[in-house]
Amino acid sequence: MKRKIYDQLLQWKNEKNGTAALMIEGARRIGKSYIVEKFAENEYESYILIDFSKAPARVRGWFDEYLEDIDTLLQNIQLHYKKKLTPRKSLIIFDEVQKCPRAREAIKALVEDHRFDYIETGSLISIKKNVDDILIPSEEDGVEMYPMDFEEFMWAMGDEVMYPYIRKCFETNKPMGDFHREAMRYFRQYLIVGGMPQAVKEYVKSRDFAKVDAVKRQILRLYRNDIKKYAGSASTKVSSIFEAIPGQLQKNEKKFKLADLNDEARMRDYDSAFFWLNDARLANICYNTTAPNIGLQLNEERTTLKCYFCDTGLLISMAFNARGIVQNEIYQKLMFDKLEINEGMLVENIVAQMLRTAGHSLFFYSNYDKEDASNRMEIDFLIQKETVTSRHNISPIEVKSGTNYTLNSLTKCINKFGQYLSTPYILHSKDLEIENGITYLPLYMTPLL
Repeated sequence: MKRKIYDQLLQWKNEKNGTAALMIEGARRIGKSYIVEKFAENEYESYILIDFSKAPARVRGWFDEYLEDIDTLLQNIQLHYKKKLTPRKSLIIFDEVQKCPRAREAIKALVEDHRFDYIETGSLISIKKNVDDILIPSEEDGVEMYPMDFEEFMWAMGDEVMYPYIRKCFETNKPMGDFHREAMRYFRQYLIVGGMPQAVKEYVKSRDFAKVDAVKRQILRLYRNDIKKYAGSASTKVSSIFEAIPGQLQKNEKKFKLADLNDEARMRDYDSAFFWLNDARLANICYNTTAPNIGLQLNEERTTLKCYFCDTGLLISMAFNARGIVQNEIYQKLMFDKLEINEGMLVENIVAQMLRTAGHSLFFYSNYDKEDASNRMEIDFLIQKETVTSRHNISPIEVKSGTNYTLNSLTKCINKFGQYLSTPYILHSKDLEIENGITYLPLYMTPLL
């Protein structure tokens, strides 16, 4: 599978030249190990992959025993894996490095030795449990990896022409015209299949939604087991939030109501569970901001949030659970936009997923004013410019799953906060158009915002 992160790996190799290791963080089963090994095969004379989920105890023990004797450590690794490494032309991969924290700590000495390059991959890396007893090396750059984005999905489907045209239309504010329908068909396939590489691979191979669903359920079982294994004392709360995500997103406002889990639940008791899910990349947390003006983080209100699932394809397999598998009838209705219910939660979830993958922090604006209706509004998402100025920083985004909708909240937002707003957007299933200062974009253009 062709992945964009490959270019980031290449940039790291050329710019750092062995002066820093690279840590790739992300959820399980998003293709971290695959892409790193492909990179090693293509860009280095030789490499060794140490998978700490399988490595014997003696290999893990070497990082305790020989941390002050790098020559012996590197010699033992080459002898055990029966591979010769060449200084400045070879790479060592620490896969699932969270299972051997001392190997991560050894990065400082290994980078200073400067013989080889080092890439680490891991899930749940920054969970406190995995770094309690080690000194995290400063000689470590980090990069986040996500499920396959829409363009990568189209690459996997064999089309490398459509998305450059989508980008061109976005940049020139021109409608897609005759190709809008084809782009939306790709988008709906992406919505259903999701971006987990195993699921995409199965769909490319079989075009069978039932087989794809079986792959996704296997991944969901893995995630549930991870929660039980790694979340420690918070596992019950983390599991309850995880399982509640589809039901919470089905609501009109989509704000997460803790009272649905427990009448006496309070955010102070659950905030660490939300952090765990976000840190494990199993959820994308979207926080309320009390005012959409200069800087969204400055007005962040962490007690009011929306909790989106990390991958919309997985969300569908969670939400439509009939006899342990999503029925083909539901998939067909989703494919042809004929699903009468739940469409809104899926479309909003995939917009959150696309924005997060494109590098945006997630914020929304919710204000319920009992006395003044002009202040009462719900804006699905807010994104801000990279450079903050005193005016026109924030773009409000409304997501519309249907074809008939109102613009009440967006109009109120423009009237009240106009001096702080950049371009307002409506994301919908129709083609691009600009009307009354509002830009209407097809959903598949979301990553370009």
